[in-house]
Amino acid sequence: MSQWLQFTLEAEDPGCGARAGVLRTPRGTVPTPVFMPVGTCGTVKGLDPDNLAAVGAGICLGNTYHLMNRPGHERVRALGGLHKMMSWSGNILTDSGGFQVFSLAKLRKVTEDGVRFRSHLDGNLLELTPESAIAVQEALGSDIMMPLDICPPHPCSEKEMSDALRLTTRWAKRCLNARTRGALFAITQGGVDVVRRREHVDQLGSLDVDGFSIGGLSVGEPNELMYEVTHDIAPRLPRNKPRYLMGVGTPIDLVTAIGHGVDMFDCVMPTRHARNGMAFTWDGPITIKNRAHIDDDSPLDKNCACSTCQRFSRAYLCHLYKQREILCHMAMTIHNVHFYLELMREARAAVLEQRYPAFQRQFIARYTGNA
Repeated sequence: MSQWLQFTLEAEDPGCGARAGVLRTPRGTVPTPVFMPVGTCGTVKGLDPDNLAAVGAGICLGNTYHLMNRPGHERVRALGGLHKMMSWSGNILTDSGGFQVFSLAKLRKVTEDGVRFRSHLDGNLLELTPESAIAVQEALGSDIMMPLDICPPHPCSEKEMSDALRLTTRWAKRCLNARTRGALFAITQGGVDVVRRREHVDQLGSLDVDGFSIGGLSVGEPNELMYEVTHDIAPRLPRNKPRYLMGVGTPIDLVTAIGHGVDMFDCVMPTRHARNGMAFTWDGPITIKNRAHIDDDSPLDKNCACSTCQRFSRAYLCHLYKQREILCHMAMTIHNVHFYLELMREARAAVLEQRYPAFQRQFIARYTGNA
């Protein structure tokens, strides 16, 4: 059993693939299913660490590429690590920079050895190899690390897909050999081709890693294809290890993927949408700048216990948004992240009580206005 991460599977719903479990790291426990707020550059935008803890987060994300760029991983190490610098006592999962291989395609060159980037900030040359990606994450003090991988675009050629799978497999093994501390996941790729996905799961499934990620989705493919892939692949991943669907997504995406057997999620949606004036509620999303809210004295969601809904009306938040007040971004972010985490808590309860398919149907019907 790994000294860096233990996963206990507590329940499986007999009516679908949904699971409830507990992640345990030396830093603390995290119940699953879990949504992990994204703190790309060492902060979850709009949330003080105390706010993040208050809404119930036990884990958040950082990004290897961005933190290596600024302020620099050696500076973070010298300051006592990312946890101390952020004043965050919960767990931190760090992406490897692999997604930037996809998103910054015009600024990088991929070789067998690794990836060379021209920094999007100043044009300086940066290099990430599987070994250096692990070294950077260890310098940051990550609790859960991701290996360097290749996320193929959608759509892509057969050669692009084959090269991505080949390099991702080889790099996963090199990352595992380089790791000296911290939990490490493997990342499965394959786009929306379930045959290639299955092949890649078979290649990576025997690795002595602490968990498995489903990467390369939510990159432009239709939702229906994402759901088909998740439904097929999640149950093929090792049952006794956590399953992480990277970069996904909407509330409906999450409850659907939980039903397929996924345990962990991350996405910028709740924080980014908050800054753009969108709030998630149990009755569907609302846009706070709309005229309908100008005189509305009700909270964003009457069923929400977050501090925003306990204090502020839609009318006040509408006013703040139109005035471009920072308080609006903060208050909306608190609400959205609380909503996502509460959704995970309700989903977990449904699994433990063996009623997840009904919970999923009822949530989607209400959220989409079809209840």
